[in-house]
Amino acid sequence: MDWEVMASYLPLYQDALLLTLKIGWMGVLLAFIIGIVCTVAIHLKAPVLRQIMSFYIELFRNTPLLVQLFFFYFAFPKIGIRISAQFCGSLGLGLLGGAYMAETFRSGLENIAPIQSESAQSLGMDKIQAFWYVILPQAVSSSIPGLLANVIFLLKETSVFSTISLMDLMFTAKDLIGMYAKTIECLTLLVIFYLIMLLPVSILGSFAERRLRHAEFGN
Repeated sequence: MDWEVMASYLPLYQDALLLTLKIGWMGVLLAFIIGIVCTVAIHLKAPVLRQIMSFYIELFRNTPLLVQLFFFYFAFPKIGIRISAQFCGSLGLGLLGGAYMAETFRSGLENIAPIQSESAQSLGMDKIQAFWYVILPQAVSSSIPGLLANVIFLLKETSVFSTISLMDLMFTAKDLIGMYAKTIECLTLLVIFYLIMLLPVSILGSFAERRLRHAEFGN
């Protein structure tokens, strides 16, 4: 393994990491927002909106991110809608992640006893206030391990961004391998930089899970 070559590639990987993190976390933020909106719409049983959200969740959970990116990046311009590669990456990741986040929030809601809502309404809250101030915070808290697992999944999915010519980590590794044939060095750096990006989230997820288990069971 050529350590000097690896050192010379570091600036390129650092730039790629920053771009990957920027697009990835924008997508994650969008996924959180979409997930909460879908969960609220489904939980409150808004007739038409609930059906739309359910259709969206099934659509994006059952189609690959790569296909979604191709559709946004290559098909949209055919109907006059042009978006940048970065926006396309964040949008695709956000829509995919929103479907998974909604399911995670829904699972958290199912763990909340109905008496919680009934008690809040008996104190004078309406149905929406009880959901927003009492039910949703508890659901989010119990969903934290699953949400962080979704974050890791979404950040790993950024590896397909290279297909729409984004200079992310995967694109950088493939480009350097193609130009200089330093396969081992490039792939080793790729693994290291993905660990730099994902390991802190994984550690945070394990910590949050232990804290929640301790809060619930005391061990």
